[in-house]
Amino acid sequence: MSPDVASARPLLDKLGVKPGAKVAVVDLDDPGFMKLLLERTSDIVQGKPRTPCDIVFLGATAMHDLQRLTDIKSWIEPNGAIWVVRAKGPRAALRDTDLIDAGLAAGLVDNKIVSFSETHGAMRFVFRLRDRPK
Repeated sequence: MSPDVASARPLLDKLGVKPGAKVAVVDLDDPGFMKLLLERTSDIVQGKPRTPCDIVFLGATAMHDLQRLTDIKSWIEPNGAIWVVRAKGPRAALRDTDLIDAGLAAGLVDNKIVSFSETHGAMRFVFRLRDRPK
């Protein structure tokens, strides 16, 4: 698949948000993204969900935001995902390696990166198959 075809995919498809998915959004102030999410699912909570969810979107601007991964991983289903959304570019406060290291420290692995917007990128974290809660 050429890069042009891949980039033509809708953002929510790239992020794996299925119709009716249970989603939590934390520290991500993006009205356009919220509007897109609401077109795909109505099961969205801001902050900690009461029951496990399919996907958590975590906005991160500094290293201390990444420390939340340890707690947030308890919010997702065993086959769920956490997307960390951060500024991209050479002046960004967080680098890919910062996210990867924080994920590993929380017992998660990264397995996908997408361009979230013109200014932000997102990295997906999941449980290793062998580490998935029963």
